[in-house]
Amino acid sequence: MKLYNIKDPTEQVSFEQAVQQGLGRGQGLFFPESLPVFDNIDELLSLNLVERSALILSKVLGEELSHETLQAILGSAFNFAAPVVSVSDKISALELFHGPTLAFKDFGGRFMAQCLATFADGSKTTILTATSGDTGAAVAHAFYGMENIEVVVLYPKGKISPLQEKLFCTLGGNIKTIAIESDFDACQAMVKQAFDDQELKQAIGLNSANSINISRLLAQVCYYFEAFAQLPAAQRAQTVVSVPSGNFGNLTAGLIAKAMGLPVKRFIAATNANDTVPRYLRDGQWDPKPTQATLSNAMDVSQPNNWPRIEELFKVKAWGLSELASGRMDDQQTAKAVQNLASQGYICEPHGAIAYQQLSEKLADDEYGLFICTAHPAKFKESVDEILKTDIALPDALAQRADLELLSKTLPADYALLRQMLLESK
Repeated sequence: MKLYNIKDPTEQVSFEQAVQQGLGRGQGLFFPESLPVFDNIDELLSLNLVERSALILSKVLGEELSHETLQAILGSAFNFAAPVVSVSDKISALELFHGPTLAFKDFGGRFMAQCLATFADGSKTTILTATSGDTGAAVAHAFYGMENIEVVVLYPKGKISPLQEKLFCTLGGNIKTIAIESDFDACQAMVKQAFDDQELKQAIGLNSANSINISRLLAQVCYYFEAFAQLPAAQRAQTVVSVPSGNFGNLTAGLIAKAMGLPVKRFIAATNANDTVPRYLRDGQWDPKPTQATLSNAMDVSQPNNWPRIEELFKVKAWGLSELASGRMDDQQTAKAVQNLASQGYICEPHGAIAYQQLSEKLADDEYGLFICTAHPAKFKESVDEILKTDIALPDALAQRADLELLSKTLPADYALLRQMLLESK
């Protein structure tokens, strides 16, 4: 498999190089030179999750990883379900929160960890990643205890839910967590700056586990196929998928699945008040505003990192951006959406609720709707309890860590201080 740097197409790398390198020159994202198109979709969807995913990714990766190796990797990474749950006659939820850290990031984080372990040559690797909530936990747990790998997670201090923070900031060992006194975009900017620092990259063996890493993205493609495998065949071609969107990796993966032949009728990019993309799709102006803190904190991103991949895919496939629906919701509307779902007997957290509400408002009479539930509602217990006047029980994964002491350090959004810390811990 060959991948090219979107910013500098002369830089071409293998999948192994892309996984180990993370970003290309000039902070460019890697993108596949070609994507397979499956014409036997019904046959593909008849397979189980691991078998189907191994077949899909073996077609993407070519000879870099054998089908048998991929099956072993995926069998270890995807060892939990991704059920489609009916909410109403016309709308279902794809629940991606049944993994160890109760969020969709478990798919990508665990697949990437297994890939890096497969490619390992014994040298030290430092995984530097930024999180707006769920990536940090998924990556930390996926790499926890792995030899020769140190994970450093940056997150915006006070801007993720307390239980999200407890899930990954209480591990210790090879997991280091740093609370940055700013927003997610500042954390992400510091990660990008580190990748432009060649001396630092060489000194600590730098890599990233954000969705900028192509392995994370390819893993996410697989659960869109899994969702459609659970839908009646007659509904598939009329299915509209609504994706809660912050850094836009989740939507990118869905669009790649569509490019491979998955019969998604159309997608909806559902955002909170950080609505750079909906405004861009409406008026053609890329105009990021200062990031706002919202109830759906994992989507508090005003400069989505994966958007260049979406534009590249639309260019390659000759699709028009006008085909991509979008919408934004403020916190009041989000709370109302959580209540709307609860009234139908479905308890959801703010991110999934935004996707649901946008879907319900934009769904045509002859269409079927699927919205993506990215996290267990208990990860946002404080806000969900307040909105619904309830008391959500904590799953074991959260209950076991809820009372543990946070091990994070705090830093201002100062790259020089971060660089010094990374070099001191090498």
